[in-house]
Amino acid sequence: MSNIDLLHFRAAGVSLVLDCAGPTLPVVVHWGADLGELDLAELKRGAGTAQAGNGLDENQPVTVVPEYSSGWFGLPGLSGHRDGVNFSTAFQRTEAAVIGDNAVRVKAVDEAAGLELTVDLELTPSGLVRAKAEVTNVGASAYTVDGLRIALPVPTEATELFDMTGRHAGERAPQRHAFTQGAHVRDSRRGRTGADATLLLYAGERGFGFNSGEVWGIHTAWSGNHKTYAERGQTGFGVVGGGELLLPGEGRLEPGESYETPWIFGAYGVGLDEASTRFHEYLRARPNHPSTTRPVVLNTWEAVYFDHDLERLKAIANAAAEVGAERFVLDDGWFNGRRDDRAGLGDWYVDAGVWPKGLHPLVDHVIGLGLQFGLWFEPEMVNPDSDLARNHPEWILATGNRMPPTARHQQVLNLGIPEAYDYLLERLVSLLAEYKDISYLKWDHNRDLVDAGNQLTGRPGVHAQTLAIYRLLDELRERHPGLEIESCSSGGARVDLGILERTDRVWGSDNNDALERQRIQRYTQLLLPPELIGCHVGPPTSHSSGRTQSLAFRAITAMFGHFGIEWDISAATPEERAELAGWVALHKELRPLLHTGRVVRADRGPDEFWLHGVVAQDGSRAVFAAVQLVQSITSDLGRVRIPGLAPDRRYRVSRLHTPGKQLRAADWMSDAVELNGAALAAVGVQIPAQWPENAILLDIRSLD
Repeated sequence: MSNIDLLHFRAAGVSLVLDCAGPTLPVVVHWGADLGELDLAELKRGAGTAQAGNGLDENQPVTVVPEYSSGWFGLPGLSGHRDGVNFSTAFQRTEAAVIGDNAVRVKAVDEAAGLELTVDLELTPSGLVRAKAEVTNVGASAYTVDGLRIALPVPTEATELFDMTGRHAGERAPQRHAFTQGAHVRDSRRGRTGADATLLLYAGERGFGFNSGEVWGIHTAWSGNHKTYAERGQTGFGVVGGGELLLPGEGRLEPGESYETPWIFGAYGVGLDEASTRFHEYLRARPNHPSTTRPVVLNTWEAVYFDHDLERLKAIANAAAEVGAERFVLDDGWFNGRRDDRAGLGDWYVDAGVWPKGLHPLVDHVIGLGLQFGLWFEPEMVNPDSDLARNHPEWILATGNRMPPTARHQQVLNLGIPEAYDYLLERLVSLLAEYKDISYLKWDHNRDLVDAGNQLTGRPGVHAQTLAIYRLLDELRERHPGLEIESCSSGGARVDLGILERTDRVWGSDNNDALERQRIQRYTQLLLPPELIGCHVGPPTSHSSGRTQSLAFRAITAMFGHFGIEWDISAATPEERAELAGWVALHKELRPLLHTGRVVRADRGPDEFWLHGVVAQDGSRAVFAAVQLVQSITSDLGRVRIPGLAPDRRYRVSRLHTPGKQLRAADWMSDAVELNGAALAAVGVQIPAQWPENAILLDIRSLD
C-alpha cells in the first residue's frame, strides 16, 4: 500500500478499493468480490466515468458523501444551510491517512461554506464496510445540518431490492421489488428502530437467495430516527446509503460544534447467508460480545403477568430449576402502584404492599436454587398516573404546550434533561446496590416517540434522547461490569448495532407463537447471530395468536437462539415438565455449536417448508431443522438439499433423537445415510412430509 491516493483493502473474500487522490472526498472504485493483486491505477482508469449525452462536460465520480455540486442529482450526503445560504458544499480533501489495518481517515474542508468534514472508512476482518462522517462548523454563525449520510455504490447488476417491514408481534416480514430508477427510501420517525424498520436493505442480482446471487446491503447502526435508502439515477449509477434522520433543528451547530453520524455498515456476499455471516463474525469478535455460555432463561411475564405472589413465583422458580433453567427473570409488576399497565412507570421503588420484605425473599430463594436473578425495567417511560409524572410533568418529552397522545397509557421521560437522567441513574444504581444478586436487566421500551420535544427548550428531543440512552447504558455497565442487559422494545422494535454495542441480547418479539417465530428469527438472524436473540418456549396455546402447538415444535423453534421459557411450568403436567427438561438438556448439549457456528438457510421452492441450521466453523458437525410451516400441497416433499457443508468431506446424516413423541420418518432415518457435502448440497436427502407446525432435527457429523 505504497500510495495513499489509491487504497486496496482486502478481507474475507471482499475487496474495497478507494480513490483518495482528491481533490474531493473518497470515491469507492470497487466494493465487492476480492480482486486479488492488481494494478490499481489501471483499475481506476478502466472503471472511470463516461460522458453522457446532454450531461456535464466533465463527469465527476460520486463520493461516499455525495454532493450536489458534483452533478449528483440524487439525495446529497450533506443537507443543510447557514440561515439559507451555504446550502451546497464542495469539499476539498486536505488529508488522508491510514489509521489502522484496512482503515482510512479523510479530512476535507469547504472554506466558502465554513465547514470541515472527516470521513472514516474501514473494511473489518469479516469483510464488512464500516463508515461514518463528522461535520464541524468552522464558520462565524450557526449552521444547520438537516442530514448527513454515507452512500456506497452498487453495480448495474443489482436489479432487485430486498428489505423488511413488520408490526408489533409480527416483526421482520421480507419484501422484494425491482431496483428501478428513482429512490426507495425507508424513513423511521418512531424515535426507536421500529418494528417496521428495514433492519437491512439489500440490492442484488435478480432472483438472489440465501446461497446464490451477489448482494450489497446496508445497515444504519442507530437506535433513534433513521434513514436507509437505495437510489439509481438516469445514468444507471446506483447507491445504497443511510444515516440518522434529524428532526428540524436537531442538527443546529453553533461555531465550533460538530455533528457525527452513526456507523453505517455495508455487507457484500454471494447470497444473503454469506453477507449475514459477515455481521455474525463481526459481532462475535467484539470485546463486549457475551463471553459466557448463554444461560437458559425462565421469564415470568406470560406465566403471571402483573399478578405477583411470592409463593407462586417460588413455585415457578422451583419448576424452573427442576427442568434445568439457569436464569430467573421477574418481569413487570414489582414496583409501586403497578397492578396493571396504567400506573406506576417511573416510580422505581419496590411495592411494599406486594413485597413487604422487598424482593429479598424471592431473590434469596432463586439464588438458593442455583439460578441467576434478573429484573425487568422500562426506565425511559413514565405513566401519567405516577408520582414521578405528578412531581415533574416538565420531564415528559413534549412540545407545543401540549402532551403527546399516550400509548400503552404512558409517556416518554426526557433523558436529555440532566435532572431526569440523574434520577433514573440513581434509581437503577440504588436497586442494584440493594439487590446485589441481580445480574441481568430486561430493559424494555414499549412505545414510539410522538411529538417528542424538550419542554424546557422547545427543541426536538429524539437525537438527544438516543444519545442519553447510550450514555446511561454505558455508565451503568461501567459501574457494574458483570451486568447483562437485554434490549426489549415492544418485542423486537429496537434491534440495531447501536443498541447492541451496549446490550447482550435482544428480545426477538413479544410473539411466542412458534410458527410466527420461525419467520421472525429467520430474518432477524440476517443481522444477529442466534446467541443474541431471545427465543422462548411459550405455553401450549399461544397468548399472542391462540394457536395450540406441540412442545416439540415450540422447543425446536426456540432451540436456534438464546433459549428460554415463558410459561407457568409450575402448572404444567409432570409429563410436560419431564419433556421440557429433555429439551433444555438437548439445547445445553447443542449450544456450543448453535452459538458459534455459521447460520445456513436453504433456498427451496414455496414457503411451506423451510430448512435451516448451524454448521460448525470447522465443518465437523451441523444441526438442521426441517420445518413444516403449513400443509404441503403435495403428499411428498421430495429430496431436500442441505447447503453449507464442506464439499469434499463425508458426513453421516441422521435424525437427532429428541424428547417426546417422534413423528414419521423417511426410510434412511432408521440407519442414517453417508454422503459427501457436495452430494448433500446438489442431491440432498428425502424428508418426510409432516403435519403443519412441526419440525424434526437432523444431526450431521463429519466422518473425515
